[in-house]
Amino acid sequence: MSLAELSQHPFERAETLEALCSRLAERTAKGEGSVLLNGGTDWIVERHLAPTSLAPATLPLVIDISRLAALRGISVTGDEVSIGAGATYLEIRRHELLTRRAPFLSAMCRDVGALQIQARGTLGGNVATASPAADGVAALAALDARIVLTSVRGERTVPIASYFTGYKKSEKAADEVILRFELTLPAEGAVTFWRKVGTRRAQAISKVALAAVAERDGSGRFTRLGFGMASVAPTTALLPTLMARAIASAKPLTDGELDALTLGDIAPIDDVRSTAEYRRHVACALVRQFFRTLPNG
Repeated sequence: MSLAELSQHPFERAETLEALCSRLAERTAKGEGSVLLNGGTDWIVERHLAPTSLAPATLPLVIDISRLAALRGISVTGDEVSIGAGATYLEIRRHELLTRRAPFLSAMCRDVGALQIQARGTLGGNVATASPAADGVAALAALDARIVLTSVRGERTVPIASYFTGYKKSEKAADEVILRFELTLPAEGAVTFWRKVGTRRAQAISKVALAAVAERDGSGRFTRLGFGMASVAPTTALLPTLMARAIASAKPLTDGELDALTLGDIAPIDDVRSTAEYRRHVACALVRQFFRTLPNG
């Protein structure tokens, strides 16, 4: 499908969030498909690279949601942050408080693509695509974010740890809209980490990427520890075994222990971007690098 052939899709523009939810409920009840289009940096590329085999009459309705104010904005109340699903990477990257308290978010946004992609691509679109290679999802996972969905039935909140159910699958129902992301900022002095390994430094899908957050008390015990690793499993890997062991351990884990725990939490595959063996090697190296950034780590 060429970009010109995108015009075969029926298009509408959502004027209000309420109208959007009603339209989705109506179409879902009839078994009709819908696509919500904001930045379009994932969906349009996918359509161009993998043309649809559907007849024009059966193509999903594309609904432009880019002008919905209810999906935009970043608000902060104390240590609690709400990021609208329509917030762009550039908006997040330039947010002064987020840059200071969660610098790895800005680092992730700088690596997600060229400036044009950062200006149009949205965090909500990254989550909606549900790709295990999504940079934004890895960052949200490290922050233990909550995903707020809305529909004609009202709002509901799903922890990111249980949101993704399989490769490009999630808890979101067909008639629901990703509304916003809620998270607690790392404390002053927390250690945050972002590293993306790809064919190039930026503007490339990651072979492996790691986002991490750590806070410790005066005794050196972790009071907060979060991970998000991209491209090493069918969904973004939260490294739960590694996290639990590190929190429970009274002393720093050895490199051998870190490697074994990391490998137990991932299931990489060979694909066009890399090999499973290389991903295992890089995943272990990134985890070790993160723990070495910790004071007395």
